[in-house]
Amino acid sequence: MQRPRFILASASPARRRLLQGAGIDPVVMPSDFDEDQIVMNNAAELVQALARGKAEAIAAQLPHDNADWLILGCDSVLALHGEIHGKPAHAQEAIARWQQMRGRVGELYTGHVLIDGRQGKTLSRSQMTQVQFAKVSDRQIAAYVATGEPLNCAGCFALEGQGGFFVEQLVGCHTNVIGLSLPLLRSMLADLDYDIIDFWQP
Repeated sequence: MQRPRFILASASPARRRLLQGAGIDPVVMPSDFDEDQIVMNNAAELVQALARGKAEAIAAQLPHDNADWLILGCDSVLALHGEIHGKPAHAQEAIARWQQMRGRVGELYTGHVLIDGRQGKTLSRSQMTQVQFAKVSDRQIAAYVATGEPLNCAGCFALEGQGGFFVEQLVGCHTNVIGLSLPLLRSMLADLDYDIIDFWQP
C-alpha cells in the first residue's frame, strides 16, 4: 500500500531538519493555531493539547473526501521546578530565564499528535527529557542571548546550536529536546500500522 502524504504542522526549521536528516521529507504546513487559548498547569497535558490544536488546524484545511494524509503536530515547553516556560518574549526575559536555569535540571516536554486522515484516527503522546544546564556566567548568558537563538526556542536554548555548549547532560531522548522524539514517532506510526522505513525517501 502506498504511504500517505506526511505533513508537518509546524514552522520549526529544527523539526523539519530533524525529519529530513532521518530520511523523511515532510510537506511543511505551519499552523496559525492560537497557542494562548490553551492554559494548563500540567506540562505533559499542555504540550499534547497544543500539538493537537496545531494538527487539527491543518486537518481542517485538507480535503476529507480523499484524505490520504498523515499530519504530525508538535509543541514543546520547559518545566523548571514546577514552572512552565515556552519561548521567551524578549531578550530580557531570556537572560532572566538563563540565570534561573544555570546549574539546574529542567524537564523538556514535547507533545506529539498524529492525525491519520486515511484511517480517521488520532494519536496523542508526550515525551519528557531531563536537561542538566551548565553553570554559565552572566557574560556567557548575555552573549548567547545576543545571538538571537534562544528567542526562537522553547526552553530558551537550541541543543543543536550554540546552546548545546551550555547543556551538561541529558536523561532521555535527545531528539525530543530538538523538537520531536524520533523513537516516539516510530512507535506512534507502528500503532497506526505503518512502518517508519516506508516513509524514508528513496
